[in-house]
Amino acid sequence: MITVHHLNESRSQRILWLLEELAVPYEIQFYWRDAHKMAPAELRGVHPLGKSPVITDDGRAIAESGAIVDYVVRHYGGGRLCPKAGSSDYDDYVHWLHYAEGSASLPFVMLPIANSFGKMATPLRRRVDYELDLNLGYINGRLEGRDYLLGDALTAADVQMSFVGELAVNFADVSALPNLAAWVGRFQARPAYKAAIARGGPYPYAKG
Repeated sequence: MITVHHLNESRSQRILWLLEELAVPYEIQFYWRDAHKMAPAELRGVHPLGKSPVITDDGRAIAESGAIVDYVVRHYGGGRLCPKAGSSDYDDYVHWLHYAEGSASLPFVMLPIANSFGKMATPLRRRVDYELDLNLGYINGRLEGRDYLLGDALTAADVQMSFVGELAVNFADVSALPNLAAWVGRFQARPAYKAAIARGGPYPYAKG
């Protein structure tokens, strides 16, 4: 059985959601951030990086959100939440799996750093603002006329990208990004998402 090594208030929440969508049995090992909001040292006993998310399954530890999503879908999805390999939709699907952490998350990582240095970080803040506008505008545009990133149906690409959307509605001005805001509201209303929140514990990025 899959064990999710779940750090509070972290990206690992989306792994719980994925497993709930697929109705895959799993266990949770809880970890709590330290006084500096960092992951505890115990996570290094699971994987050398000592970060979350990480899952263990069949004697293996798999780290990194995109790799975990891919692993779960391939091993437990049974063709669900993923387009057919070789299709153009599958190429888009792989794009979103990599884009989430490769480009879209970085401005949100840099934002609190830029804010903490005040006026000294003005050049950095300008670049962060540019990247936020670029990436959030891109996501909003791709959602035009769609319920989810690949069309009318949820895929694991939406699960992988969900944390970016949640950061956007919590820390950015999304008044000009109605498609993105509606997408976040839509996936957060799903029964499986709510079930994952109930199991995973308090999650500050969930609305309502």
